[in-house]
Amino acid sequence: MSESGERDRGVFPGLLTADLPGTGGTVRARPEDFYVEEIPLYAPSGEGQYTFLGIEKRGIDTPRAIRALARALRVPPARFSSAGLKDAQAVARQVLSVEGLSPERVLRAQAPDVRVLWAERHPHRLKIGHLRGNRFAIRIRGVAPNALAQAQAVLEVLEGRGAPNGFGPQRFGLRRSNHLLGRAMVRRDWPAFCDALLGDPRADDPEEAREAREAYARGDLRRALDLWPRYLREEHEVLEALAGGATCEAAVGAMPRGLRRLFGAAYQAYLFNLLLDERLPAIDRLERGDLAILHAKGAFFLVEDPSAEQPRADRLEISPSGPLYGFKVRLAREEVGDREHGLLRSEGLRLDDFRKTRGAHMVGERRPFRVPLEEVGAEQEGSDLLLRFTLPSGAYATNVLREVTKTDVA
Repeated sequence: MSESGERDRGVFPGLLTADLPGTGGTVRARPEDFYVEEIPLYAPSGEGQYTFLGIEKRGIDTPRAIRALARALRVPPARFSSAGLKDAQAVARQVLSVEGLSPERVLRAQAPDVRVLWAERHPHRLKIGHLRGNRFAIRIRGVAPNALAQAQAVLEVLEGRGAPNGFGPQRFGLRRSNHLLGRAMVRRDWPAFCDALLGDPRADDPEEAREAREAYARGDLRRALDLWPRYLREEHEVLEALAGGATCEAAVGAMPRGLRRLFGAAYQAYLFNLLLDERLPAIDRLERGDLAILHAKGAFFLVEDPSAEQPRADRLEISPSGPLYGFKVRLAREEVGDREHGLLRSEGLRLDDFRKTRGAHMVGERRPFRVPLEEVGAEQEGSDLLLRFTLPSGAYATNVLREVTKTDVA
């Protein structure tokens, strides 16, 4: 396998419809080409110390939208929360909560690229995951004349068998190396962490960053520090600490805890994608020892008789699952469990290694290998293909788009 192919292994989940042709085309040429609307888990009650607000944002991500609203309302951004994060290159409608502000005051807020649609009181703060799903309307530009038929063939498979629930490439960062940082962190291999963070120069790196990484790889920390782009702030701070004589472990420990958690989550996602790729040809078939999820309730149960449970899987009521490894995660049994334990052994790890490591406390959980694809529609306007579909919370629309286009749409 080539170096780039090995690097992308586990970063780009496999395709369930690899035997069907793709439409090609360009996704997200403009923010309005990618529309996403949250489907809330519950409605605000009308009373309480928090205000829920629906917003529409354009061309900015959720953290930037929150900071813009916080400035307009003259409150700290920490008083806001969201159920999920939405990409910048999109038009997105989502729900936020803010503490201690009246709906009337919130409705008067004016912020660049953010519009407040409604506001209503609720007694509790909105938390990550308090979301039923997301509804998408996506325009793919520059497709072939027969793209509609090709897309419909792919969507029919995904509707019937479920959409693969892998993690999209965006989980792994612009250099697609967040999982390498997470692996080094879980292994407590701090020199490897610093090498992945600051070294590994690549041909497609921006020139100034590549030269800085080359200097680090030569061991010339001072030269690397002089060259390092200031917009890569966290990396610059780690490099500055190393140049000042700090150990790799101490330098990494000064990074924001949320960033370290992100690296750990990327490693969990990478391992999940590897297990999903093994399962893809039979993503809708249960095996003895599976921990299947009951989609309606989010509960998992051990599959002891696959033939008895398979009719429910055929109706997409239940699905096989894989682990997001952590020190408390429940692993499958029989041959399925052997694969899950085997992947961990191949990484040289035990579950307990995911216990608190420099602030990244990975408990672990199970995630379905597939999810229902609903409210599906497609139409073609000249060289544009318009897709509509709904996915449960936590599922990536880019996985559906990759199946349809057979291109890298990250």
